[in-house]
Amino acid sequence: MNYKIADFIIRIKNAASAKRHEVVLPYSNINEEIGKVLVKERFLEEIKEGEIDSKKVLIAKIAYEGRNPVLTDVSIESKPSLRVYSKKSAINETGKRGLNTAILSTNKGVMTGKEAWKKGVGGELLFKVW
Repeated sequence: MNYKIADFIIRIKNAASAKRHEVVLPYSNINEEIGKVLVKERFLEEIKEGEIDSKKVLIAKIAYEGRNPVLTDVSIESKPSLRVYSKKSAINETGKRGLNTAILSTNKGVMTGKEAWKKGVGGELLFKVW
């Protein structure tokens, strides 16, 4: 596992595709911050810390609308081999149509594209989720 962020979000997507209600994820500070943003955007119901075999893990509850998961797909934008950075002016273009939510890592923390645009900051475009 080279890229913890991609592993984290793909595990959530796969669990949602398999109609699971909970998924156990590896713990890291960035994963916890991304989870909090996904809870705020209502892709997840909640995320909490837990411990399995004396290892810290994150336990996420996937949000559903009726019988369908809210999170349907994800596109990993930034990878270890090719980092993708976005200026404030370019952030508006990524989420303009409202079809997806861009998640960015900025110097003010992990946030959505809309929040970053309002605060006037750019950063690394981690992934898009819809």
